[in-house]
Amino acid sequence: MNLNHLNLTVPNVSTARSFFEKHFNFKCIDVKGDNLLVVLNDSNGFIFTLMSETFNKNGVSTYPQNFHFGFILNSKDEVNNLYKQLKEDGIHLEHEPSKIRNSFGFYFYFDNLFIEIGHYMTE
Repeated sequence: MNLNHLNLTVPNVSTARSFFEKHFNFKCIDVKGDNLLVVLNDSNGFIFTLMSETFNKNGVSTYPQNFHFGFILNSKDEVNNLYKQLKEDGIHLEHEPSKIRNSFGFYFYFDNLFIEIGHYMTE
């Protein structure tokens, strides 16, 4: 069984959509209202929904401390390349990629989302 759908509330759906399309190769397959909700998917069939705070029943888009999701890449080079791309695009990155437990990667915030980028090592 695989996790194949995630719905997140974000402050600006249009900005988040562009971010995930540009840096993570998602493709928008549906837009509801005036960017109240967008449905993205990737080449593996993962459905990623981004929902506006105003579309959220309580208008809240905060997550518990340390709540995050991650993208697992195939190599350290891919991690380093994505880090460089994000940095060049003006994304605030506090720490360069490094060894984290049994992975090589980094964490960062985009809007209210805490995101992990990593490559899991087999050593």
